[in-house]
Amino acid sequence: MLRDPPEHRSVDDLLSFGVVNLDKPPGPSAHQVTGWVRDMADVDRAAHSGTLDPKVTGCLPTLLGDATRMAQVFLEGSKEYVSVLELHGPAPADIDSTVAEFESKLYQKPPRKSAVSRRLRVREVYDLDLLEVKDRQALLRIRCESGTYIRKLCHDLGLALGTGGHMGHLRRTATDPFDDADLVTLHDLADALAFAEEGDESWLRDVVSPAERALSHLPSVTVANSAAREIANGAPVYAPGVFDVDADASRGDLVACYTDDGSAVCLGELVGDADADAGEVVSLEAVLV
Repeated sequence: MLRDPPEHRSVDDLLSFGVVNLDKPPGPSAHQVTGWVRDMADVDRAAHSGTLDPKVTGCLPTLLGDATRMAQVFLEGSKEYVSVLELHGPAPADIDSTVAEFESKLYQKPPRKSAVSRRLRVREVYDLDLLEVKDRQALLRIRCESGTYIRKLCHDLGLALGTGGHMGHLRRTATDPFDDADLVTLHDLADALAFAEEGDESWLRDVVSPAERALSHLPSVTVANSAAREIANGAPVYAPGVFDVDADASRGDLVACYTDDGSAVCLGELVGDADADAGEVVSLEAVLV
Protein backbone atom coordinates (compact mmCIF):
# COMPACT_ATOMS: atom_id res chain seq x y z
CA MET A 1 0.00 0.00 0.00
CA LEU A 2 1.41 3.39 -1.02
CA ARG A 3 1.85 6.12 1.60
CA ASP A 4 0.13 9.47 1.61
CA PRO A 5 2.24 12.46 0.49
CA PRO A 6 4.71 13.49 3.22
CA GLU A 7 2.80 16.68 4.11
CA HIS A 8 -0.51 14.81 4.56
CA ARG A 9 0.57 11.99 6.89
CA SER A 10 -0.92 11.40 10.30
CA VAL A 11 1.31 11.52 13.38
CA ASP A 12 1.26 7.72 13.60
CA ASP A 13 2.38 7.46 9.97
CA LEU A 14 5.06 10.08 10.60
CA LEU A 15 6.47 8.12 13.54
CA SER A 16 6.41 4.87 11.58
CA PHE A 17 8.35 6.42 8.65
CA GLY A 18 10.19 9.41 10.03
CA VAL A 19 13.56 10.86 10.98
CA VAL A 20 14.72 12.93 13.96
CA ASN A 21 17.76 15.20 13.54
CA LEU A 22 18.99 14.32 17.01
CA ASP A 23 21.58 16.24 19.02
CA LYS A 24 23.45 13.41 20.73
CA PRO A 25 24.44 14.29 24.30
CA PRO A 26 27.81 13.32 25.83
CA GLY A 27 27.87 10.07 27.84
CA PRO A 28 25.71 7.39 26.22
CA SER A 29 26.68 5.52 23.08
CA ALA A 30 24.94 6.22 19.77
CA HIS A 31 23.34 2.77 20.04
CA GLN A 32 21.96 3.54 23.50
CA VAL A 33 20.55 6.90 22.41
CA THR A 34 18.89 5.25 19.43
CA GLY A 35 17.26 2.72 21.76
CA TRP A 36 15.89 5.54 23.90
CA VAL A 37 14.41 7.24 20.82
CA ARG A 38 12.83 3.95 19.72
CA ASP A 39 11.22 3.44 23.13
CA MET A 40 10.08 7.06 23.48
CA ALA A 41 8.45 7.06 20.04
CA ASP A 42 6.98 3.58 20.70
CA VAL A 43 8.17 2.18 17.37
CA ASP A 44 9.54 -1.28 16.70
CA ARG A 45 12.83 -0.12 15.14
CA ALA A 46 15.21 2.82 15.02
CA ALA A 47 18.60 3.30 13.38
CA HIS A 48 21.22 6.04 13.62
CA SER A 49 23.29 7.71 10.91
CA GLY A 50 26.73 6.51 11.94
CA THR A 51 28.43 5.71 15.23
CA LEU A 52 29.55 8.48 17.55
CA ASP A 53 31.73 7.60 20.55
CA PRO A 54 30.09 8.13 23.97
CA LYS A 55 31.92 11.45 24.63
CA VAL A 56 31.18 12.85 21.16
CA THR A 57 28.15 15.12 20.70
CA GLY A 58 26.13 16.49 17.85
CA CYS A 59 24.30 15.54 14.69
CA LEU A 60 22.91 11.98 14.87
CA PRO A 61 19.92 11.70 12.50
CA THR A 62 17.81 8.79 13.72
CA LEU A 63 15.45 6.85 11.47
CA LEU A 64 12.16 5.50 12.84
CA GLY A 65 10.16 2.41 11.91
CA ASP A 66 10.24 1.45 8.23
CA ALA A 67 12.67 4.31 7.56
CA THR A 68 15.43 2.11 9.02
CA ARG A 69 15.48 0.34 5.63
CA MET A 70 17.22 3.41 4.20
CA ALA A 71 20.09 3.56 6.72
CA GLN A 72 22.63 2.99 3.94
CA VAL A 73 22.04 6.53 2.61
CA PHE A 74 24.28 7.92 5.34
CA LEU A 75 27.22 6.10 3.76
CA GLU A 76 26.83 8.21 0.62
CA GLY A 77 27.25 11.75 1.92
CA SER A 78 29.92 13.70 3.73
CA LYS A 79 30.30 14.41 7.45
CA GLU A 80 31.38 17.63 9.15
CA TYR A 81 33.00 17.98 12.57
CA VAL A 82 34.44 20.60 14.87
CA SER A 83 37.32 19.19 16.90
CA VAL A 84 39.88 20.38 19.40
CA LEU A 85 43.39 19.18 18.58
CA GLU A 86 45.32 18.91 21.84
CA LEU A 87 48.99 19.51 21.02
CA HIS A 88 51.72 18.05 23.22
CA GLY A 89 53.91 21.11 22.80
CA PRO A 90 53.69 24.73 21.61
CA ALA A 91 52.08 25.18 18.20
CA PRO A 92 54.78 25.59 15.53
CA ALA A 93 54.85 28.64 13.28
CA ASP A 94 53.96 26.56 10.20
CA ILE A 95 50.81 25.03 11.69
CA ASP A 96 48.58 26.59 9.00
CA SER A 97 50.52 25.11 6.08
CA THR A 98 50.90 21.72 7.78
CA VAL A 99 47.17 21.46 8.48
CA ALA A 100 46.43 22.43 4.87
CA GLU A 101 48.44 19.42 3.62
CA PHE A 102 45.86 17.10 5.21
CA GLU A 103 43.08 18.46 2.97
CA SER A 104 43.41 15.48 0.63
CA LYS A 105 42.94 11.72 0.36
CA LEU A 106 44.50 10.02 3.39
CA TYR A 107 45.46 6.47 4.29
CA GLN A 108 43.83 5.43 7.57
CA LYS A 109 43.67 2.25 9.62
CA PRO A 110 40.68 2.05 12.01
CA PRO A 111 41.53 2.25 15.75
CA ARG A 112 41.88 -0.97 17.74
CA LYS A 113 38.56 -0.39 19.51
CA SER A 114 36.60 0.19 16.29
CA ALA A 115 33.74 -2.05 15.19
CA VAL A 116 35.24 -2.71 11.73
CA SER A 117 38.25 -4.71 10.58
CA ARG A 118 41.57 -2.87 10.89
CA ARG A 119 42.46 -2.74 7.21
CA LEU A 120 44.30 0.19 5.64
CA ARG A 121 41.88 2.27 3.60
CA VAL A 122 41.64 5.66 1.91
CA ARG A 123 39.35 8.41 3.12
CA GLU A 124 39.15 11.96 1.75
CA VAL A 125 39.20 15.17 3.76
CA TYR A 126 37.36 17.68 1.56
CA ASP A 127 37.88 20.78 3.73
CA LEU A 128 40.13 21.27 6.78
CA ASP A 129 40.01 24.72 8.37
CA LEU A 130 42.16 25.91 11.25
CA LEU A 131 39.71 28.16 13.10
CA GLU A 132 41.78 29.18 16.12
CA VAL A 133 44.99 28.39 17.96
CA LYS A 134 45.29 29.09 21.69
CA ASP A 135 48.16 27.85 23.85
CA ARG A 136 48.44 24.15 23.00
CA GLN A 137 44.99 23.78 21.48
CA ALA A 138 43.93 24.11 17.86
CA LEU A 139 40.27 24.32 16.83
CA LEU A 140 39.56 22.53 13.55
CA ARG A 141 36.55 22.29 11.25
CA ILE A 142 36.63 19.14 9.12
CA ARG A 143 34.39 18.15 6.22
CA CYS A 144 35.23 14.64 5.16
CA GLU A 145 34.15 11.40 3.56
CA SER A 146 31.94 9.12 5.63
CA GLY A 147 34.07 6.68 7.62
CA THR A 148 36.95 9.08 8.30
CA TYR A 149 38.41 8.67 11.80
CA ILE A 150 38.93 12.11 13.33
CA ARG A 151 40.87 10.66 16.26
CA LYS A 152 43.39 9.18 13.80
CA LEU A 153 43.48 12.45 11.84
CA CYS A 154 44.36 14.39 15.00
CA HIS A 155 47.07 11.85 15.92
CA ASP A 156 48.63 12.13 12.46
CA LEU A 157 48.43 15.95 12.54
CA GLY A 158 50.32 15.92 15.84
CA LEU A 159 53.07 13.80 14.28
CA ALA A 160 53.32 16.05 11.22
CA LEU A 161 53.53 19.15 13.42
CA GLY A 162 56.37 17.61 15.41
CA THR A 163 54.64 18.12 18.74
CA GLY A 164 52.49 15.03 19.01
CA GLY A 165 48.80 15.47 19.58
CA HIS A 166 45.46 13.86 20.25
CA MET A 167 41.79 14.58 19.76
CA GLY A 168 40.10 16.52 22.54
CA HIS A 169 36.44 17.50 22.31
CA LEU A 170 34.63 16.43 19.13
CA ARG A 171 31.24 17.52 17.86
CA ARG A 172 29.59 16.43 14.61
CA THR A 173 27.97 19.45 12.98
CA ALA A 174 26.59 17.81 9.82
CA THR A 175 25.93 14.49 8.14
CA ASP A 176 24.43 14.84 4.67
CA PRO A 177 21.75 16.02 4.22
CA PHE A 178 21.39 17.17 7.87
CA ASP A 179 23.25 19.87 9.78
CA ASP A 180 23.17 21.53 13.18
CA ALA A 181 20.73 24.31 12.20
CA ASP A 182 17.69 22.44 13.56
CA LEU A 183 18.98 19.80 15.97
CA VAL A 184 16.50 18.19 18.36
CA THR A 185 17.37 17.10 21.89
CA LEU A 186 15.98 14.05 23.65
CA HIS A 187 14.06 16.45 25.91
CA ASP A 188 12.53 18.16 22.84
CA LEU A 189 11.35 14.79 21.54
CA ALA A 190 9.92 13.74 24.90
CA ASP A 191 8.03 17.03 25.29
CA ALA A 192 6.73 16.94 21.70
CA LEU A 193 5.41 13.40 22.17
CA ALA A 194 3.71 14.43 25.43
CA PHE A 195 2.03 17.44 23.77
CA ALA A 196 0.88 15.22 20.88
CA GLU A 197 -0.80 12.86 23.35
CA GLU A 198 -2.71 15.89 24.68
CA GLY A 199 -3.87 16.75 21.17
CA ASP A 200 -1.28 19.34 20.07
CA GLU A 201 0.66 17.78 17.18
CA SER A 202 2.42 20.93 15.97
CA TRP A 203 5.61 20.52 18.02
CA LEU A 204 5.97 16.85 17.09
CA ARG A 205 5.68 17.75 13.40
CA ASP A 206 8.56 20.19 13.91
CA VAL A 207 10.66 17.58 15.73
CA VAL A 208 10.00 14.53 13.52
CA SER A 209 10.39 14.95 9.75
CA PRO A 210 9.04 12.66 7.03
CA ALA A 211 11.72 10.09 6.23
CA GLU A 212 12.07 11.50 2.71
CA ARG A 213 14.18 14.27 4.23
CA ALA A 214 17.01 11.74 4.67
CA LEU A 215 17.01 11.13 0.89
CA SER A 216 17.16 14.74 -0.28
CA HIS A 217 20.89 14.60 -1.16
CA LEU A 218 20.41 11.67 -3.56
CA PRO A 219 19.46 11.91 -7.25
CA SER A 220 15.76 11.24 -7.71
CA VAL A 221 13.68 9.07 -10.04
CA THR A 222 9.92 9.61 -10.40
CA VAL A 223 7.77 6.54 -11.10
CA ALA A 224 4.11 5.93 -11.83
CA ASN A 225 1.83 4.76 -9.02
CA SER A 226 1.22 1.52 -10.91
CA ALA A 227 4.99 0.92 -11.06
CA ALA A 228 5.31 1.78 -7.36
CA ARG A 229 2.79 -0.94 -6.48
CA GLU A 230 4.84 -3.47 -8.49
CA ILE A 231 8.05 -2.29 -6.79
CA ALA A 232 6.37 -2.82 -3.40
CA ASN A 233 6.14 -6.49 -4.37
CA GLY A 234 9.82 -6.68 -5.30
CA ALA A 235 9.73 -5.87 -9.02
CA PRO A 236 12.64 -3.85 -10.48
CA VAL A 237 12.08 -0.35 -11.81
CA TYR A 238 11.40 -0.77 -15.53
CA ALA A 239 11.54 1.99 -18.15
CA PRO A 240 7.79 2.11 -18.98
CA GLY A 241 7.02 3.01 -15.36
CA VAL A 242 9.55 5.84 -15.10
CA PHE A 243 8.38 9.43 -15.57
CA ASP A 244 11.61 11.30 -14.90
CA VAL A 245 15.25 10.89 -13.80
CA ASP A 246 17.28 13.63 -12.15
CA ALA A 247 19.56 15.26 -14.74
CA ASP A 248 22.53 14.90 -12.38
CA ALA A 249 22.13 11.13 -12.02
CA SER A 250 24.71 8.83 -13.61
CA ARG A 251 24.79 5.08 -14.03
CA GLY A 252 26.03 3.42 -10.88
CA ASP A 253 24.61 6.15 -8.60
CA LEU A 254 22.45 5.32 -5.62
CA VAL A 255 19.09 6.95 -6.39
CA ALA A 256 15.82 7.44 -4.54
CA CYS A 257 12.57 6.66 -6.35
CA TYR A 258 9.37 8.57 -5.59
CA THR A 259 5.79 8.76 -6.79
CA ASP A 260 4.86 12.12 -8.31
CA ASP A 261 3.46 13.34 -4.96
CA GLY A 262 6.89 13.03 -3.32
CA SER A 263 6.36 9.78 -1.43
CA ALA A 264 9.46 7.54 -1.32
CA VAL A 265 9.17 4.12 -2.97
CA CYS A 266 12.63 2.57 -3.01
CA LEU A 267 16.39 2.97 -3.15
CA GLY A 268 18.44 1.44 -5.91
CA GLU A 269 21.31 1.68 -8.35
CA LEU A 270 20.72 3.50 -11.63
CA VAL A 271 21.53 0.89 -14.27
CA GLY A 272 19.58 1.84 -17.40
CA ASP A 273 18.11 4.57 -19.59
CA ALA A 274 14.72 5.95 -18.61
CA ASP A 275 14.05 6.97 -22.24
CA ALA A 276 14.29 3.38 -23.43
CA ASP A 277 11.13 1.50 -24.44
CA ALA A 278 11.97 -1.42 -22.16
CA GLY A 279 14.52 -2.69 -19.71
CA GLU A 280 15.54 -2.15 -16.12
CA VAL A 281 16.31 1.44 -15.09
CA VAL A 282 16.91 1.01 -11.35
CA SER A 283 18.15 -2.14 -9.64
CA LEU A 284 16.44 -2.43 -6.24
CA GLU A 285 18.47 -2.18 -3.04
CA ALA A 286 15.76 -1.29 -0.49
CA VAL A 287 11.96 -1.20 -0.85
CA LEU A 288 10.46 1.60 1.27
CA VAL A 289 6.73 0.93 0.81
